[in-house]
Amino acid sequence: MIRSLGYTIYTGKTVFKDLNSFLKKQNYSGYFILCDENTLKHCLPTLITQCKELKNAEIFEIESGESSKSLQLCSQLWEALLSYNADKNALIINLGGGVISDLGGFIASVYKRGIDFINIPTSVLAMADASVGGKTGIDFAGLKNTIGTITQPKGVFVYPPFLETLPARHIANGMAEVYKMALISDKVLWKKLKPEKNFNQASVIKSIEHKNNIVKKDPYDKGVRKSLNFGHTIGHAIESVLLASGIDVLHGEAVVIGMICEAKLSFDKKLISKAECSEIIQILSQKFPLVPLPALLFGEIIKATINDKKNNKLQIRCTLLNRIGKYKIDVTVSPDQILDSLEYYNSLNA
Repeated sequence: MIRSLGYTIYTGKTVFKDLNSFLKKQNYSGYFILCDENTLKHCLPTLITQCKELKNAEIFEIESGESSKSLQLCSQLWEALLSYNADKNALIINLGGGVISDLGGFIASVYKRGIDFINIPTSVLAMADASVGGKTGIDFAGLKNTIGTITQPKGVFVYPPFLETLPARHIANGMAEVYKMALISDKVLWKKLKPEKNFNQASVIKSIEHKNNIVKKDPYDKGVRKSLNFGHTIGHAIESVLLASGIDVLHGEAVVIGMICEAKLSFDKKLISKAECSEIIQILSQKFPLVPLPALLFGEIIKATINDKKNNKLQIRCTLLNRIGKYKIDVTVSPDQILDSLEYYNSLNA
């Protein structure tokens, strides 16, 4: 059990007991479960079996993948809520990965000026990152998370056995955020992750604790919370451009590229040593598959970084490393420096 900003993050095999207790206390007028085709099949039956209160819940199924984080789908889901007469006392239950958490949280945060939602993350990515912290959002105009709110859930319920149905690629996708958390805040965790060959549940829980501590200090992303952006300025740009170009890439895969590029930038700006830079890039290259980047898309990737929501006066701002386990926020980076880091990344695959 982890206390957060007005809500609790429950972890472990007893979370359904905690969920049942939560639902009984709140007396909601209706339940609406948001899921995709995968969580509908693999996770929803367990949820309904364990939580009798949800046997009459309305089920909203969406297609899995980043493309579902769209204004068009939001509109369809708001219309569906209206058609079921969902009022201010209804609850949205986000049963899924990062897309479900982002999308469902956003839908709830603005429907009738805001209704309650809870997150039941079913992927490593959602458990370690997306379900905690209150950031909701959808993609717009080809840019990731351009529209969204910071609205805290009423509870997060982490049930590790849901991960047993995940393919290896999606396990790695989520572990990218765990490695990021270690690099910005926990050198000891980084040392523990280095020799690991398989998924480690304890590392995910430690990552949740670190993120929660950061969010509690800075819920609205004005200071220390920006540390969580390491790897994401370039990573989000890569994710947006590759997906728009029809190239299959997951969020964590793009963030790994972003972390490699931004580790290189950290070295170039004399924030980390050559040895640390080499260690980071070597470990990330070993642990994660490196997605090839078409050089023809470099211009679009750089353009996307210029439109990143963290920038100020069109200056590209990155969170870089200041030694392993430490960070430096709001470091100004030039388009040429980003280009150099992208070219360096591609040289790793040469």
